[in-house]
Amino acid sequence: MSETFASMREAVASSLLELAAVDPAIVIVCPDSVKAMRMAPFAAVYPKRIFDVGIAEQYAVAFASGLASCGLKPYVATYAGFLTMRACEQMRTFVAYPRLDVKFIGANGGMAAGEREGPTHQFFEDLAIARLLPGFAVVAPADPSEASSALRALASRPGPAYLRVGGSKDVAIPVTAGRFELGKIRIALDLGSDVTILVCGPLLARAFSAASELERLGIKAVVAEAHTLKPFDSETLAALARRTGAIVTLEDHLISGGLGGAAAEALGDRTPTPIERLGLADRFPESGEGDQLLDKYGLAVSDIVAAARRVIGRKGK
Repeated sequence: MSETFASMREAVASSLLELAAVDPAIVIVCPDSVKAMRMAPFAAVYPKRIFDVGIAEQYAVAFASGLASCGLKPYVATYAGFLTMRACEQMRTFVAYPRLDVKFIGANGGMAAGEREGPTHQFFEDLAIARLLPGFAVVAPADPSEASSALRALASRPGPAYLRVGGSKDVAIPVTAGRFELGKIRIALDLGSDVTILVCGPLLARAFSAASELERLGIKAVVAEAHTLKPFDSETLAALARRTGAIVTLEDHLISGGLGGAAAEALGDRTPTPIERLGLADRFPESGEGDQLLDKYGLAVSDIVAAARRVIGRKGK
């Protein structure tokens, strides 16, 4: 079956345009990223409600905090790492500490999203950093439809939030349409009770393929999508752990601090369970085509299948 591609950035920008039509408090702040974040249509309709502050991410966050303190609802949109690393102090002190209603949209989340630009524009640390900030909601949607739903859910939740979006093209996954619930793990595919594959972001499509391959091997998997890393749905994960007794986490992110970290913390607190964490392991990737990068760095369908078989073998030990 051929894949359908769309853009999370365009989906989010379109949703913001629609939300702005009914909420005059919504404004956009872009540090030299209006074009990159697909905000030109917003600028055309609301030229006085979008601010391009130039290549100054720290200032952009401080500026947005000032807007929020005056009752506006700013969305800061630029590359993921330039927010969570370059402007982390401002996100922490000027937004998280006073619990201001500022939303952050970070593009090129993951090595596959920054395929053409290499490690300077592939951001695989952002989710861990955002999770550390008190009061932040953190969401990594699977495809453009879910990115739009996530944005709308975050817009209705007062307080700071970080939304990770992809690159210039993202695979559309029909199963995500209209099924987003902030803070809840979603069962995306249920084939049985041998192992749980817990995934965030566009790797959901690979998790489906891995579950199909496992079924051919006689292994019945549950594919669960943890699009919300904070607040994390520990209760549903604990239920899945009790049911299957084995967990594989899958993310286009460092295995430290992201989905794998959140899952390991939750399981340790509630239901100690064998877990295999798949992601980028303490290294920088290289430039390349997205699917090839994922395959090279341990996120191929065959890697997911192998991890599932390993963790099943650890049950009861």
